[in-house]
Amino acid sequence: MIWGENGEFLSLDLGGSKFRVSKAQVSEEGKQHVQMESQFYPTPNEIIRGNGSELFEYVADCLADFMKTKGLTHKKLPLGLTFSFPCRQTKLEEGILLSWTKKFKARGVQGTDVVSCLNKALKNHQDLDVDILALVNDTVGTMMTCAYDDPFCEVGVIIGTGSNVCYMEEMRNIEMVEGDQGKMCINTEWGGFGDNGCIDDIRTQYDKEVDEGSLNPGKQRYEKMTSGMYLGEIVRQILIDLTKQGLLFRGQISERLRTRGIFETKFLSQIESDRLALLQVRRILQQLGLDSTCEDSIVVKEVCGAVSRRAAQLCGAGMAAIVEKRRKDQGLEHLKITVGVDGTLYKLHPHFSTILQETVKDLAPRCDVTFLLSEDGSGKGAALITAVAKRLQQAQDN
Repeated sequence: MIWGENGEFLSLDLGGSKFRVSKAQVSEEGKQHVQMESQFYPTPNEIIRGNGSELFEYVADCLADFMKTKGLTHKKLPLGLTFSFPCRQTKLEEGILLSWTKKFKARGVQGTDVVSCLNKALKNHQDLDVDILALVNDTVGTMMTCAYDDPFCEVGVIIGTGSNVCYMEEMRNIEMVEGDQGKMCINTEWGGFGDNGCIDDIRTQYDKEVDEGSLNPGKQRYEKMTSGMYLGEIVRQILIDLTKQGLLFRGQISERLRTRGIFETKFLSQIESDRLALLQVRRILQQLGLDSTCEDSIVVKEVCGAVSRRAAQLCGAGMAAIVEKRRKDQGLEHLKITVGVDGTLYKLHPHFSTILQETVKDLAPRCDVTFLLSEDGSGKGAALITAVAKRLQQAQDN
């Protein structure tokens, strides 16, 4: 992949547990160089589940704060918006929100163009001169970030609060677009796999309970089995069932254990750490208000391991299907391909990445898959896409 861009570019990343604003300085110093500066902002529940206009006003306020801090006000800058939700996109700078996922449920946005929503909010900041040139899914941003360093990168995956993947598809296989030459990036939105019932055979009673208690019942079923937002809740449902059977916590279900969301996925990572003794596992459970014995701690650790292992294997199976498709489409005996990866679950869980990679190797033995961690998340990729969009815009104007 060849880049020939220069200048300052902004990127916003909305969709995870935190909201990030970044500035990318793109310059050519022998090899092209991208210098990133970022600031994270919280995403309070009252904002992401309130009125849609207030959500985008909050995003605009955060952008204004960042630009003032960096001395960028009164400077015309192109911006790329990384938006981690299913959209119908017919233009690079336009996307109609199909549905919210994860913790987001802002009213009045579904069915509207999210770029227009942000542009409207930016009008409240007269000192900002921002031109939104690209709407980018976070998987695409991650793939482009990693493709900057590795030309074999043709897949991007996020395994964090949510789960999704994109990949480069042959144009001849895309029925909705004219032309057979070259490739186009496909955002699979694989979190919604199974919404038609095709994975019901592998869903458990615990998966169904988690789904029914979620903000979007019946939607994103694959994501609810594989992503960081839901794994802790699956564990909690299993612990409740085992306690009802008298196999845990002396058969006593505490009020804390009845509380939805108490068992965050970060506790799985801590409990499954190979360096953690059972006494430390017991201490974590006590912090959660769960009075446990050493035997309880052993069972809880087994449950956490089973839930996270299944999630990693399911992600690995999905990834194996994609790389194997790429191999067959190109008519290759053996495929060498790189997958750009981001997401806290993949990065921070002690065993998730290893299990996922082993699963891909087992299910797609003819594919030599390298997993490349994105050091700058999707921000660098979004900025680079924006830089290309800016160059094309200037060429068109001339």
